[in-house]
Amino acid sequence: MIPSAPDVSSTDALSGRLAVRVDSVDGAPARSVSATFDLRGDAGAGLLNLSTPLGSVLAQARWAPGSVLLTTPLGETRFPDLDSLTREVLGESLPVAALFDWLRGRPWPGAPSTVSVNTAEPGFEQLGWVVDLARFDEAWVAARRERLPVVSVRARMDRP
Repeated sequence: MIPSAPDVSSTDALSGRLAVRVDSVDGAPARSVSATFDLRGDAGAGLLNLSTPLGSVLAQARWAPGSVLLTTPLGETRFPDLDSLTREVLGESLPVAALFDWLRGRPWPGAPSTVSVNTAEPGFEQLGWVVDLARFDEAWVAARRERLPVVSVRARMDRP
């Protein structure tokens, strides 16, 4: 079954600019992706469009329970879940289910979290990631996983 676009209102959408970097390990080159994004739905069913700053489509991912379809200019690829998709594209899986909440400045309710001890830098730790909300008022969110390979995700959301 091909996942269809989720039925969500525009208030459920997130858009902006996204940068993901997976640092090098054992001399392998670092991997990174930067794109504008439009994210709709949730971890269960959703749609993610990635484009260049000039609007050329880099990729579209659509997902529903048990099925993920990635469409790029080179064709379509199916994955059983979002973790498999991010592992294939980046070499590491990202906590996509948690990202929906992190981009909204809150911990994901599906796992324990701790508030950052440094009150000068607001944020929290969850799933082995440090989520930095120091610039959340400016629509920036950054998340970093320190275990090797180090992975960082930075997003700047568009304001409505």
